Amino acid sequence: MDAAACVHMEARGDVCVITIDNPPINATSLAVRQGLMAAIFDFKTNSDFQAAVIVGAGSTFVAGADIREFGKPMQEPILPEVIRAIEDCGKPVVAALHGAALGGGFELALACDARVADAKTVVGLPEVSLGIIPGAGGTQMLPRRVGVSRAIRMICGAQRISAKEAKSLNLLDEVVASDVLDAAVALARRMQGKKCRIRDEAVPAEGPALIQQAAEDAMRAGKRRPAVEAAMEAIKSAAVLSIDDGLADERAVFLQLRLSREAYALRHVFFAERDSAKLPSELSATPIPVETVCVIGAGTMGTGIAISVLDAGMQVILLEQDAAALQRGQDRVIAHYRDRVAAQKMKADVAQAREACLHSTLDWADMAKADLVIEAVFEDLAVKQEVFKKIDQFARAGAVLATNTSYLDVDAIAQATSRPQDVLGLHFFSPANVMKLLEVVRGKDSRPDVLATGMALGKRLRKLPVLAGNHFGFIGNRIYNAYRNQCEFMLEDGAWPEDVDASLKQFGMAMGPFAVADLSGLDIAWRMRQAQAASRAPGVRYVDILDRLCEAGHLGRKTGAGYYTYVDGKQQPTTDEAVRHIIEDASQRRGIQRQPLNSATIQRRALLTIVNEAARLMGEGVASRATDIDVVLVHGYGFPRWEGGPVFWARQQNREALTQEIKDLASQCGDGFVLADLSVLFEDQ
Repeated sequence: MDAAACVHMEARGDVCVITIDNPPINATSLAVRQGLMAAIFDFKTNSDFQAAVIVGAGSTFVAGADIREFGKPMQEPILPEVIRAIEDCGKPVVAALHGAALGGGFELALACDARVADAKTVVGLPEVSLGIIPGAGGTQMLPRRVGVSRAIRMICGAQRISAKEAKSLNLLDEVVASDVLDAAVALARRMQGKKCRIRDEAVPAEGPALIQQAAEDAMRAGKRRPAVEAAMEAIKSAAVLSIDDGLADERAVFLQLRLSREAYALRHVFFAERDSAKLPSELSATPIPVETVCVIGAGTMGTGIAISVLDAGMQVILLEQDAAALQRGQDRVIAHYRDRVAAQKMKADVAQAREACLHSTLDWADMAKADLVIEAVFEDLAVKQEVFKKIDQFARAGAVLATNTSYLDVDAIAQATSRPQDVLGLHFFSPANVMKLLEVVRGKDSRPDVLATGMALGKRLRKLPVLAGNHFGFIGNRIYNAYRNQCEFMLEDGAWPEDVDASLKQFGMAMGPFAVADLSGLDIAWRMRQAQAASRAPGVRYVDILDRLCEAGHLGRKTGAGYYTYVDGKQQPTTDEAVRHIIEDASQRRGIQRQPLNSATIQRRALLTIVNEAARLMGEGVASRATDIDVVLVHGYGFPRWEGGPVFWARQQNREALTQEIKDLASQCGDGFVLADLSVLFEDQ
């Protein structure tokens, strides 16, 4: 799209309206920057205009830069040049904001002499989430309005704030419920030709303790990532450097960071998230409208799903077969909303409206009102099949039928109905109202419009839906199972649980696998292993440490002991003698002479296993895109976002060396380690 098409001008009497029209988010691409420069020059030199208003076409102002340009050489005019042209044009320019003003869009707004926003607008400078810092004045202009400590919290925390809050911080001049463009034009006239540049303002004085606390909080929350630290230093410099020196330093750091490996990784995840919500072209279909959802099972998972659906503005039928269980589930939902109100994160009338959309029932006939049914009962195939037999009796014709299962065969569940074509898997992650990932599982009979409905529901719930094939564990749990097995091999080989957990946390995992197992409960994995025992191939290396722990009553946090012991709910830093004895006994029975494993070895073995299993999934068609695997591992399993996911990580390695290392690991692990063809991970680069 050329500059003239992206930016156009019209006269509102003596006010020039400059409209950015670059759908879908009006990103500040090269054509937009060129168009703005031309428009500002025309406005500046036209004596008929006393002021200008910059507005975005469509549903938003400017929601950020064109991220596709970040890995390429920058082309002029760059955004700082556009901003300087606005500041130096000699006449006032007002920004009319609606939708979102984020990143470069908010920097553009801060360069204007005043800002008017629609009440639903959000603003922010979230660049650190992409491994960079604001590069067009954000770290210098924001602290001149809100102070250094608040700017650190906003920028280093990648915060998006409401128009109301932005007005209270003096970042907006007006917030309106009516036409924002009309209000901006009126304000532009009232300015009577006067400029009001933020660059000319001083940074408000603050006590060092406030700034230090904000910095410490930001570094802790941001996991001391380079972009967070760099942003914080740039913000602090605003109080001691001239505006031009501060801007020059900010730009230099921005240009350095945008080409860093971490920034590439974070951009990779950004685009992978965007692509993951798209069905393959052969499955393209129109989603079935969904306004009422029946959730079967009022336990922790069922109520979490119910809250997610209520938050999306839909009706929920919460169905249970036990009155006490139903009451507990209903109470859990109501308590959630009352806690949100008490924490001032939700208005009371909003909470009441959502509670009013919840209908709790013991009557299966009520299910007939639902457009979509989600079963969230105990993870047992026979139990779920019995539930689906009843669903088949009571769900209306054409309703979408979903099972929330982590491992089980969706087709085996679907065969309990007379309409398997209406069945799919919706694997929510716990807590369901918090976790963003949703695996949409395709059964062999699932119709395309049913799958499209699952994907659309995920987006409506503000989750990241990813299509998965119906194989054991789908994408996430299949990979996690292989990863956990490898970590258990390392216990037998010579590592302790704390060695493995610490090494993987050092790499960036949110938690180590053994701390995760204790948190979720060892008996869950134990039951799954017992169910698989009959089908386990002879000769496959099987570590029975977890079985022995469970037999000894070590079921995790809930019993005060698992891999670790817990005192007053706090995990002890090392495993106790009883656990070490069980591990040493396992090594001895396998005839292994235990040898300590260093962090690099632990990390490498875990990563090689994850990559190999990811390639197996691609080869079997369980994942339709290699990048979907990265989305699943980052959002569901704590893989560090700044590493880009396991597929991105693999693509940064020497391919021949990576292949050989996995072959060596396979020979070390025995028959159960099936070598994959890694080429499938590199095909869509």
